[in-house]
Amino acid sequence: MPFTRTTEQSSKYDHLEKMPVAELLQNINNEDKTVPFAIEKALPQIETLVEQVVFKLKEGGKLFYIGAGTSGRLGIVDASECPPTFGVPFDLVIGLIAGGDAAIRKAVEFAEDDKEQAWKDLSEYKINSNDVVIGIAASGTTPYVIGGLEKCNQNDITTGCITCNTGSPLSSVAQYPIEVVTGPEFVTGSSRMKAGTAQKLVLNMISTATMIQLGHVKGNKMVDMQLSNHKLVDRGIRMIMDEISVSQEVATTLLNEHKNVRKAIEAYANR
Repeated sequence: MPFTRTTEQSSKYDHLEKMPVAELLQNINNEDKTVPFAIEKALPQIETLVEQVVFKLKEGGKLFYIGAGTSGRLGIVDASECPPTFGVPFDLVIGLIAGGDAAIRKAVEFAEDDKEQAWKDLSEYKINSNDVVIGIAASGTTPYVIGGLEKCNQNDITTGCITCNTGSPLSSVAQYPIEVVTGPEFVTGSSRMKAGTAQKLVLNMISTATMIQLGHVKGNKMVDMQLSNHKLVDRGIRMIMDEISVSQEVATTLLNEHKNVRKAIEAYANR
C-alpha cells in the first residue's frame, strides 16, 4: 500500500489572502478543534508507549526525544519543563534537535537529512538499553529521526514515535508508534499548525502520565516542583495549606525550612 502524506495534501480552504481576519481565525480554530479527536483515536498507542517509558525509567533509564524543526523544538520544550514541574534531574528527559542547539532558534539547512547524526547526538549521552528514544516527525519521513531509531533498534534500545501520517517509514521503524492523523493543514504543508498542536498534546500526555506514575504528583499537586520564582513559592505555600490544613504562616515556615513541598508535608505529618 503506497504511503500518502496527508499532512502535505492541499488545504480544503483556498484564496486565504482574500479572507478577512475574522474568517481566517474562525477557520483556523475550526481545524484546531479536530486535533483532540484525532488524538483520542491514538490513545491505545499512547498508553502502550507510556507503559514502556515508565518501566524503563523505573529501571534507571532515561527518555530521549529526537526531532527536526518544529518537532525537535517541541521535544526540547517538553523535556525542559520536566525538571521545574516535577523536580526530576535535568538529564532524565532529554530533547535533541537536528542541527544542535543553534537550530532551536534558527533553521539549520539540511540538518534533518543526515541519517547518521541522531545516533552521534544520542551517543554523547552514553545512551544504552535502559533508555527510551521517541522520534518526533509530523511527516514520518525525516531521515535524522528515522536513522536515529534504526540505530537504537540495532542497539536494543526501546523506540517509539509521534507522527501525523499512517503507515509512514518512521512508524515502520518505531517499536511503539503513535499515529495522530490530523489531515491537511489550513496552510498547505504547514505542519507546525495542527500536526504541531497534536505533537505538543501527546508529549504533554507522555511526560505527565509518566511523572505521575513515577510518584512526582501527590493527589493532584506538583509536590516535587522546583521553587524557582515567587509565583511557585506562593503555589507551594498554598499546596501545603490545602494538604495539611495549616495557616499561611505555618506553611511558609515549613517551606522555608524544608525547601520542598513534599518534604514540608511529610515533616509535618511525622512530627
